[in-house]
Amino acid sequence: MTSTRRSGAPASVLAPQEVVERTLAAGSHLHGCAVLVHETSEAVLRWANSTMTTNGHTTSGRVTVIAFVVVEGGTAAGVVSSSAAVTHVGQLEDLVRAAEAAARDAGPARDAMPLVEPDGDDPGWGDPGAETSIGVFGSFAEGLSEVLAGPHRQYGFASHEITTVWLGSSTGVRRRWVQPTGSVELNAKTPDLAGSAWTGVSTADFRDVDVVALAAEAARRLEWGKRRVSLPAGRYETLLPPSAVSDLLIYLAWSMEGRPAQEGRSALAGPDGLRVGERLTDLPLTMASDPAAPGLEYGPFVTATRSGEGVSVFDNGAPTRRAEWVDRGVLGELVYSRAEAAEFGTTFTPSGHNLVLTGGSQASISDMVARTERGVLLTCLWYIREVDPTTLLLTGLTRDGVYLVEGGEVVGEVDHNFRFNYSPLDVLRRTTEVGATEQTLPREWKDWFTRVAMPPVRVPEFNMSSVSLGR
Repeated sequence: MTSTRRSGAPASVLAPQEVVERTLAAGSHLHGCAVLVHETSEAVLRWANSTMTTNGHTTSGRVTVIAFVVVEGGTAAGVVSSSAAVTHVGQLEDLVRAAEAAARDAGPARDAMPLVEPDGDDPGWGDPGAETSIGVFGSFAEGLSEVLAGPHRQYGFASHEITTVWLGSSTGVRRRWVQPTGSVELNAKTPDLAGSAWTGVSTADFRDVDVVALAAEAARRLEWGKRRVSLPAGRYETLLPPSAVSDLLIYLAWSMEGRPAQEGRSALAGPDGLRVGERLTDLPLTMASDPAAPGLEYGPFVTATRSGEGVSVFDNGAPTRRAEWVDRGVLGELVYSRAEAAEFGTTFTPSGHNLVLTGGSQASISDMVARTERGVLLTCLWYIREVDPTTLLLTGLTRDGVYLVEGGEVVGEVDHNFRFNYSPLDVLRRTTEVGATEQTLPREWKDWFTRVAMPPVRVPEFNMSSVSLGR
């Protein structure tokens, strides 16, 4: 593809591979250079008051240039990104100059390491970006039509995006990865809008989404809500469905950085050193991230556009791998960049982009309700914030339904929400029953972390610290 502008004709957009090669050529005078090109294709559906309101398709792109330069005291890295379409080499030269200036301003990097060397050819390198379309919602849309014709008012949003990333470096790394991400959220409301129920799930391609079943679960919750009960704040035996479990344990996964633990700044640092190896539970629970997890796959190589604790732009192109953050009930690995691993004498462990908790039974949430003498059943959580990093104590609110369970049955909906205070570490420490793992959707973190499979869990004395008005 040419970048030559012809009189009277629109400029051609450079192909991603050409962007990489020409940027690396423009940065050949640097100590090193890495380039990431992202192309995203997204399709969305939105409905409100049982009527389709929006459907559409958009595309976007971003080029990130990382310049590595030798400065007094070591090697510096500068990062610059642009979302403008690249139509001529001059744009890339400008990005290289800006990244070089940013590197010289930044000074020597603590995470400096030799750039990753290539480990073979990527057979997909030369392929174009993958695209989604409204057609991805084919069978889903058919089911949604049935749902919208039902007795409840339906509101919701479905999105599917495919992001293709090309990574090239001055050492010869050339990698490409296609990442699909999809989700659907459904809110069903009673005709008078007094009752509301939420369901949602993540997906790679919508072929596994049964929207009729999602709506049926929301309708069941609306039926429970016909009877209202009041409960004071307190500690309750609590059934956390997979969505709520995911929002708590994602925060734990984000807190698994090695450096804060090594320096005594996190809940994973104990009085005698790291808590790695400490047993959290006698249940055989394993919490892992795995780039090859079926249906939840993510990139087999690092794509970093910034450096921070556990992540480094110097690691671009390094292989990702399965990491077991909790191994059969025992605290396992922590996240370390290559530089941190060398500093602390441990193993390079990239952060994961999916999260799976296994080791429970085959019980469904309904089975667990049937075994509950008295407790509460949650729907989902939101507005989660950290209270105390030394214990990983979190606070947040319940949302879209808290239900009272008595004698093995749901007997009504609590007429308010609760504020909770609880640590995800204590979810693992104190849970007494774990059900079957299933793909789910985190309500709070879905815009940042979608690929999750979690079981429902039973936590005695979950702390509902105060009443929150509203439902």
